This record gives sequence, C-alpha cells and structure tokens, in this order.
Amino acid sequence: MDGKTISLTLKVWRQPSADAPGQFQTIPAKDVSTDISFLEMLDIVNAGLEARGEEPVAFDHDCREGICGSCGAVVNGQAHGPQAATTLCQLHMRKFSDGDTIIIEPFRARAFPVIKDLVVDRGALDRIIQAGGYISVRTGAAPDAHAVPVKKDDAERAMDAAACIGCGACVAACPNASASLFTAAKITQLCKLPQGHPERNRRVVAMVRQMDAEGFGSCSKHYECQAACPKEVKVENITLMNREYLRALAGLD
Repeated sequence: MDGKTISLTLKVWRQPSADAPGQFQTIPAKDVSTDISFLEMLDIVNAGLEARGEEPVAFDHDCREGICGSCGAVVNGQAHGPQAATTLCQLHMRKFSDGDTIIIEPFRARAFPVIKDLVVDRGALDRIIQAGGYISVRTGAAPDAHAVPVKKDDAERAMDAAACIGCGACVAACPNASASLFTAAKITQLCKLPQGHPERNRRVVAMVRQMDAEGFGSCSKHYECQAACPKEVKVENITLMNREYLRALAGLD
C-alpha cells in the first residue's frame, strides 16, 4: 500500500444483546492506511481487541463490493458515512484525516432492533417483500429480446428502482425511520413492467400495510433517504407508490 497512514479515535456503540443496555466505547486506531476500506479498518481494530483478550466489535458484512446490502452503520451521523452513493464497505479511510474522532453507531429504528453492537435485525424489510408475493406470469426460460414490449422510459424506471439493495440506509437516515423509499422501489420495479401487472393492486396494498405493521414511520418528504441511498434511488418512487396505493384502494385497473 502506497498511501499514508492516519491515527483515529473511534467511539463505537457496544451492546451485547437486544435486551442489554448499550454504551459507546472509545477505541484508538493507530497507523491506519488510507488505502483500506472502512470495514477493513474495523477488521484490524478487531484483531487488536482480540489480541488483548477483548470482545471484537460485531458488524454486518458479506460481499464487500457494494452489492449485497448487508453492511451498514451510521458514521458521524450519516448512514454509510460521508461519501455519497457509497456503501460502508466501499468507504475508504482516505475520506478521513489524521486525528479525527469517528462515531460509529448501528442503524437506529424501532423496526431494526439491535442484535449486537452495530448489527441490527433488518428482517422487517424481508417481510415487506414477502408480503408482495410472487408474480403469476409463467416466465419459463429466458425470453428472446423484445419478446415482451416494454416502453423505454418504463424499463429504465424499473431498472433504476431495482438497483435498491435493501441495506436500510434510507430508514436510518429518515427522521421518522420510514421505509417508504425501500418499499416504493420494490413496488416500482414490478408495476412498471408488464410481468408485474396481474398482482399490481394486491401487491401494493399488501406491501404498504406490512410496512406500517412493522412499525416504520411515515414519509414526510425530508429527502434524507435519497441522500443516504448508496444506489441513488429517487424519492419520485414514493410518489408513484402513493398513487398506486390509492389507485388500488379505489379498485381501478
């Protein structure tokens, strides 16, 4: 690694279980290469803690390529940290300066109970998707290109919405802990495609009601969700979701 090194002070949320009280622990991180990622920095910190016989910091991760949506923490008050359109695993330490204090917290929302330290249960998002159910269209093998005509604008809108990786940063960033952007993205990616039309009305009603049942707050258009989203999913999807929901309640086809 050719980059420089920096020394930091970490204030990390430590909570042994969902039922136990939590508190911040101050952990020094010395001689951290600016070439490594934020999660690699936590790996090194954990190696030091384990060498001293201390409990390592629990945090979520999987692909470390910004694809899976597993990682997530609030860094200095920002979900996924200070770099826009970036997951926590893709955030590099060059975004910080020597001597910085970094406050690291879990995603905080009633619907995201803490499991341990920085790890939260985001199963509520899975249950929203499950409420939407499957599409009844028999897809079979991969169809030929253009076998099902889709307008270009609709295809692009569906693809942009499908970019959502379900990390939950939108919930963590929202002052109301709303999951509206996540739910709207999942609704948009199907309602804009013909394959999603047969269950269109049932799907939006079921998913919105499940979102409310999970204890997420309501959207009040702060736009923090869009700012925090690592895939830059747009809040215009929430407008579409609201329109689809009212349309479904009215029984319109």
